Amino acid sequence: MSETRPHATGSRFLYESFDVATARIEANERVSKLQFESLGERLQRIEAMIERLEKRLWLAVYSVVGVILAQGVAAIIDAAPK
Repeated sequence: MSETRPHATGSRFLYESFDVATARIEANERVSKLQFESLGERLQRIEAMIERLEKRLWLAVYSVVGVILAQGVAAIIDAAPK
């Protein structure tokens, strides 16, 4: 962590605390970046699941409408004079 500073005068202990603080900030930035990437991946998976659920929902809606129409057509056929 301790670097040699070209124009640094005085004790190295004056600069070590800054080096440690800088390292902590960089580590926190890396952790934050990884957390955001992970969050983005999870959001993509959730969006994919929502799309699949939406497809299933529309399939159910079309199935119900088809059954209702089929019953209506059957009722019309039965009511028709022979």
